[in-house]
This record gives sequence, C-alpha cells and structure tokens, in this order.
Amino acid sequence: MSSGLFSTPRPIPSRLAASAAAGAVILLALPVFAIAGWPLSGWGLAAVLWAGSQLFALLLARLPTGADNLAAAGMRGIGTTSRALLVGVPLVAVTIADERVGIAAAILYALAFTIELAVGLMTYFSAEPRV
Repeated sequence: MSSGLFSTPRPIPSRLAASAAAGAVILLALPVFAIAGWPLSGWGLAAVLWAGSQLFALLLARLPTGADNLAAAGMRGIGTTSRALLVGVPLVAVTIADERVGIAAAILYALAFTIELAVGLMTYFSAEPRV
C-alpha cells in the first residue's frame, strides 16, 4: 500500500451512501429481531440512537468549513466526540436496567456504525485525488 494513498487530499464525499447503508442494516434487522425472539425494544433503542446520531451529524455538517473558521472547526471536533457520548450513555443506562435490551441495541448500533464507516471510507478513497 502506498503512503501516498493517505497523504493525497480528496474532496469530502456525500454521506448519503454511508447513511443509507447503515439505515438499511437497521431496517433489515427488524425482521431478524422479530423472528429470533430478541427484544424489539433493543431494536427500537438502536434505531432511535442511530437516527439521533445522524441528525446530530447533519447539524454538525452545516457548520462552515475551512482554515478561516477556527471556532466552527472546534465545534465540529467537540460535536463529533459528543456523538459517542450521546449514544454511549443511554446504551449503558439501558444495559444496567435490562441487559438483554441494552446488549441487543449495542450490537445492532455497532453493526450499523461499522457498515456506515466502511462505506464512507470506500466512498472517500474511491474519489479522484485533488491536484
């Protein structure tokens, strides 16, 4: 693997494909949860947390970008870190209250996040480098 792969700047791609792939995972998991007898409230929690995380990401994406927007860059960094807390705290609280629901939600959310990350990385690295 060439070191130029990571050092070559590329345009930021749309998040639509990555979000749609993760949303499809969430939706396709509903019948799996129902047939397997897993707690549907775990599916619901994962779906709500994923949707909330996506809405928060859209809000962060509206912040201006560029080297001249230092405050916006700081807000984006803090906001991106906060997304993990906004998902993690409710998952831990629910897992303490009902282990089956919390673990089911955590596994589904982790799967959707992994798919979103993988599709996002593929979209980014498949784009033509900026010259």
